Amino acid sequence: MSFMQTLVRECLSGVPDEIEALARREGLDGRKMARDVVRGRIVVPANPRREHRLCAIGSGCRVKVNVNIGTSGVRCDPDLELKKGGAALANGADALMDLSTGGDLHAIRKSILGLDTTVGTVPIYDAVRRAGSASDITADILFNTIRDHCHDGVDFLTLHCGVNREAFASLRRDPRVMGVVSRGGSFHLAMMDATGEENPLYAEYDYLMEILREEDVCISLGDGMRPGAVVDAGRQAKTVEYLTLGTLAARSQELGVQRMIEGPGHMPVDQITYNVKMIKELTDQAPLYLLGPLVTDIVPGYDHVSAAIGGSIAAMAGADFLCMVSPAEHLALPDLADIEEGTRVAKLAAHIGDTTRRPEKWYTEGERQMADARRALDWDRQFSIAMFPEHARRIHERDGEIDTCSMCGDLCAVKLVSDILSDKKNTE
Repeated sequence: MSFMQTLVRECLSGVPDEIEALARREGLDGRKMARDVVRGRIVVPANPRREHRLCAIGSGCRVKVNVNIGTSGVRCDPDLELKKGGAALANGADALMDLSTGGDLHAIRKSILGLDTTVGTVPIYDAVRRAGSASDITADILFNTIRDHCHDGVDFLTLHCGVNREAFASLRRDPRVMGVVSRGGSFHLAMMDATGEENPLYAEYDYLMEILREEDVCISLGDGMRPGAVVDAGRQAKTVEYLTLGTLAARSQELGVQRMIEGPGHMPVDQITYNVKMIKELTDQAPLYLLGPLVTDIVPGYDHVSAAIGGSIAAMAGADFLCMVSPAEHLALPDLADIEEGTRVAKLAAHIGDTTRRPEKWYTEGERQMADARRALDWDRQFSIAMFPEHARRIHERDGEIDTCSMCGDLCAVKLVSDILSDKKNTE
């Protein structure tokens, strides 16, 4: 019997060991986590063909971070992608996605699956290479590719089932400046345009669920119609897809397949909370996985900061899983430094989200300790608490070791007032 079927069935009658361990890690009650797995409020992507560190995503859990790595047709260095994966994990990533489109895709995928983490893929990228072009993909090629990824040990698959003919029609009715920016979404539109037929992942959704149930693989319902510019955020296509994903999410739950929902990409800051809450309502509070959202489009090179601002707000509103955006977004394939920086900023966004999602815990999980350490000017303690200690230490020590910092020196407000209060206390 497969892991996920066993997990869900065991959760109906008790608390499996895997759930108990994850609950302890999250600071949650094991019984509640088990109930939320059954209800589809938490997912644990874990292909039974591969052992790795598990990751719980959803209600009550810490906000998780995914990092995309992978080759392209322009730049293909599989060893570098492995280094990127290792760097992402070292900087706090909870999962990786292999988005490779260049080189030996199967070999690259298998090497990334050797890392001790949750791994996702987008099978249609592979299907395009097998078919020769997006317009030549057939249902058989697509479903066979999905099976192959499951057999390789992939834990979750982004599948753009909501990019159907109705969504296609909405693009024509209400055009967008950027059209479609999702590669997977564009490939499905090309398929439908070439054949005049429905997206097979939508038309044969129950068959897709049968495959995933047999293989115990989690589906991440892709946001192929996500807006690719803030000026497109109010257009129809994304909302049409939301409604479809709500229906498909319910069907996945009925058929016993774990599912996540993917959400908007570019969006004005004041629209984020509304959109997150709408998606969560339409999908019965399924775990929500977001790229960004990016809140402005005029800062290329700093899109990771734009995404972190949006991701913080989205996580506060209920998003569960943030996809890292790197400084290279919209510019180039990220290098190692881009992955490190993007991962760190995404982890910061996730932490900010956790301050409202876990109000009874965040205060004691570093924030009070850091305040105490700063008051005492205890630099070693500050670095031990810091999310990225070596980076902080390098900055502090670049002007030499001093009791305060080189910004204030002997004019340090903290030291001055601490001395005053200490003297006052001693004279009382």
